[in-house]
Amino acid sequence: MAPKLGIIAGGGDLPWLLRETCKFKNRDCVFLALNGNVEESRLPTPDNWIRIGDWGKNLDLLHELGVKDLVLAGTVRRPGLKELRPDSRGAVFLTRLGRLWFGDNSILSAVVDELETEGFRVVSPESLLDGFISKEGAYGQFVPSAEEKKDINRGIEVLKTIGELDIGQAVVVQQEIVLAVEAAEGTDELIRRSSSLCRDGGGGVLVKFAKPNQERRVDLPTIGVQTIMAARDAGLAGIAVEAGGALVIDEETITKIADENSMFLIGVKGAS
Repeated sequence: MAPKLGIIAGGGDLPWLLRETCKFKNRDCVFLALNGNVEESRLPTPDNWIRIGDWGKNLDLLHELGVKDLVLAGTVRRPGLKELRPDSRGAVFLTRLGRLWFGDNSILSAVVDELETEGFRVVSPESLLDGFISKEGAYGQFVPSAEEKKDINRGIEVLKTIGELDIGQAVVVQQEIVLAVEAAEGTDELIRRSSSLCRDGGGGVLVKFAKPNQERRVDLPTIGVQTIMAARDAGLAGIAVEAGGALVIDEETITKIADENSMFLIGVKGAS
């Protein structure tokens, strides 16, 4: 029997998909929703609501529940230090973090290290899901044009650079000009922000790649229905993700949306 799994849930569909998968596979799990990140009205109701700042209380709860494996999934809005209000063990953890608090990958790697020190095994979402890892090639009927391939390559180059600085996993490029870079707002808001910056001539591509040295167990780039709909609404020509380095949620639906709107969704290995 697989060890009891704790799902630490942020926003989006991925945590709920993991919960459904556990139910289908008869795996014992507990669903812990992060306050301020998971919609309170969403059903079924989470088993517990937790606050990021209650670090010590959360660890004690996981031990009390008999959790052995942990998966961290979904989008999480990082609170400011004043809003965080850490408990005593959380304050000690933040002190050890120092300036790592300001980088997404840095803090996530530190969180994983702390959880493993506590005796938990941190597993990746894709290790629990079958067939969701991004593939190489086009998902639907449409493929990028020669100009859009240049935009994809430009985006990959930019992401490698900003990834070294632990800034973001996504960028929007049009006519080889970077329109917007993902920061704290997340991918969907990045796309909406870029829509007002698109130039005449159409096109524009969202490129989403993992950072160099990415802690892939907890922050693998993810594309879902909300992403493709945001790209559609922004008038983008398509989306390129790292083949083998991203999660594609609800492939059938997003491929259908892309095809209906003459958009491409493609997995690429790197600049070509």
